[in-house]
Amino acid sequence: MKNQVQLITYVDRFGGGGLADLQALLTGPLAGVFGGVHLLPFFHTIDGADAGFDPIDHTRVDDRLGDWGDVKRLAQHVDVMADVIVNHMSSDSPQFQDFAARGSASPYDGLFLTMDAVFPQGATERDLLAIYRPRPGAPFTFVTLANGERRILWTTFTAKQVDIDVRHPQGRAYLLAILRQLADAGVTMVRCDAVGYAIKKPGDSCFMMAETFAFIDEFAGIARGLGLEVLVEVHSYYRKQIEIAQRVDWVYDFALPPLVLHALFFGTAAPLQAWARQRPANAITVLDTHDGIGIIDIGADASDRTARPGLVPPAELDQLVERIHANSGGQSREATGAAASNLDLYQVNCTFYDALGRDDGAYLIARAIQFFLPGVPQVYYVGLLAGENDMALLKASGVGRDINRHHYGMDEIALQLQRPVVQQLLQLIRLRNSHPAFGGQFSVGASAATVLDLRWTSPGASVQLVVDLAARSARITSQGSGGDTTWQLAGPASRAEASIVCG
Repeated sequence: MKNQVQLITYVDRFGGGGLADLQALLTGPLAGVFGGVHLLPFFHTIDGADAGFDPIDHTRVDDRLGDWGDVKRLAQHVDVMADVIVNHMSSDSPQFQDFAARGSASPYDGLFLTMDAVFPQGATERDLLAIYRPRPGAPFTFVTLANGERRILWTTFTAKQVDIDVRHPQGRAYLLAILRQLADAGVTMVRCDAVGYAIKKPGDSCFMMAETFAFIDEFAGIARGLGLEVLVEVHSYYRKQIEIAQRVDWVYDFALPPLVLHALFFGTAAPLQAWARQRPANAITVLDTHDGIGIIDIGADASDRTARPGLVPPAELDQLVERIHANSGGQSREATGAAASNLDLYQVNCTFYDALGRDDGAYLIARAIQFFLPGVPQVYYVGLLAGENDMALLKASGVGRDINRHHYGMDEIALQLQRPVVQQLLQLIRLRNSHPAFGGQFSVGASAATVLDLRWTSPGASVQLVVDLAARSARITSQGSGGDTTWQLAGPASRAEASIVCG
């Protein structure tokens, strides 16, 4: 993966068309801005129960977006990352439809995980309570097959997303076929979606267990053999991310978004500094994604909150969530928790721009912090355009995360690219992509409790970000790349005044 800012986007929601339209954007108005693009699920179909994360056919491009030739052509211009939905597939898939019709006589009997496959002797109350759930209720769906057989399917997320047995020969063959198809199309990196839930074990949490790590090791080894780098996507206690990072190519820094908000809301650098000194360097840094803003990632470990505290005290974590709701005018509250379907207990659904009260200066400071921390930055398409909450889409779908999944047509993109905050964000991206110091050594400077000091140095070049969190102002000092330059990021709570000034 190039050490440059990456874009993460849905194909159909950024440009309003298919893969060819996205390529036109990345080679036209956004030429040279991104070192790579993560295409969120573009498989058949993209409009199921979970915006493509419930594929009917994971080895086929949705016809409305193009075909594998379009993916290969895009990969000739920019590095491409794609998802492998490891844990489940759609109940509308041909494999499940065959199983639903023929039951035990189906060749796919065993591919789909049932309760008795995990608990052949039956499950006790203790067994069921031990299972970690990201959403309310038990992870099971009761079905009656066409031949009259009754089964209890394991469905971690929704009834339309049926978990597969990744250890079954059919499960292994299914995942291998996906990896081979992606590699053949020029994809160079895969994101393992929902892999933390892939292994189930009686009496255990069925989430990020020792057996899960062993499976990740095995899967990553197969992917690397096909020339694919591996990114693991897991929301969990922050120490687990550090452990995962030691075994794969890349992990997400999901602790960063809430920590940046905490720093700006509370005017203190301490939790963010503490994380900066221990976080894995092989991280994809994000402020926003297609999901919500993670809370579990900086909280205490649910299994032992006393012995394993979080990065932020519980009371401040609660205040952080309430501040997001206040800054968004209550919109995030409408999209989060029991207020919206397809909910996740550990996320707040809101655009990052709205979480900051649409304060341009604070938003640019947040992006500067993201770009200065070690790892490779990834910018979500809505965040690239400093997008606002899409309440119309939320109302239409009733799905909380749709608040941050706006559909942008070409005309709207052209208009949004002219906004000062977006133009200034593009400046920051170009600085991060081009300055040689970002390939050097990183350090966190000693500073006051309200000041964050992040530095990069390499032979003949340096770049430094100093953020005064109390004043919500920042300064970037660059040396050795086209002379000495100082950028002032002014961040009063006024969009008219927020700016980047180069001096």
